[in-house]
Amino acid sequence: MTPTHQDYQAWLPSVCHLARQAGLVIMDIYQCPNCYVEQKQDGSPVTEADRSADQLIREGLAKLTPSIPVVSEENLANTPFMQRQAWSCFWLVDPLDGTKEFVERTDEFCVNIALVVDGIARLGVIFAPVTNQMFSAYEGSDATLARDGRLQTMRTRIPVQAPIKVTASRRHGRRLDSVLERLKEEGVEYLPMGSALKSCLVATGQADIYPRFGPTSHWDTAASQVIVEAAGGALLDMSLQPLRYFPSEDILNPHFVVVGDIAWLQQQAGLLMA
Repeated sequence: MTPTHQDYQAWLPSVCHLARQAGLVIMDIYQCPNCYVEQKQDGSPVTEADRSADQLIREGLAKLTPSIPVVSEENLANTPFMQRQAWSCFWLVDPLDGTKEFVERTDEFCVNIALVVDGIARLGVIFAPVTNQMFSAYEGSDATLARDGRLQTMRTRIPVQAPIKVTASRRHGRRLDSVLERLKEEGVEYLPMGSALKSCLVATGQADIYPRFGPTSHWDTAASQVIVEAAGGALLDMSLQPLRYFPSEDILNPHFVVVGDIAWLQQQAGLLMA
């Protein structure tokens, strides 16, 4: 099945509803002071919220689009690469992006759902349960932010103006420090944030650039990429090419950068160099 733009438009409200319902499940658990946290094999945390939200989303997508498979962070073991490698159309789900932020109670976590067709993320939804913000877009549409009954179109900040607003994780490393140092003469403001909400800051024009030098997976970025691109920006690898999401065994992204003003980044020779 190859979905059309009419399909994207028809499916978007249902996907937003699923993300919101998952957010309600997550918030019920978030408000529980004694929720149990386990460790995955890679050492990252997983909670009851991850699993409950994952099940809700996977079941909802199966009803919405029975012929389109789902690749989810919490269910990857049940969709091995041998099964996925020929898929040209599939959903990518991170039911709780920012589990560390959830555990640390920073409020900076979200639900990510994206539709990938032929390696390109075509529809994306990000829901921030604590702030009740729904970010969404599909290929060819505007990027929108819905909150408390209000809907607004998002645009990145073009042109970039001083101070240059840089967002990244609080756990960033030396390479980000180098980027901040290179931008210091122009004036820089650092905006720490968790999860895919960093990309949403770029989409709304609150941040100009989000460089990422640490490990991430496809489900961390696919929804963000649709939204940022629809808002006028880009999510690029270090060669300034758009990220792609063809099935792979490890589902890992290269280092990347989210930027609101592509022309500005192209003029910053050496900014992202090691």
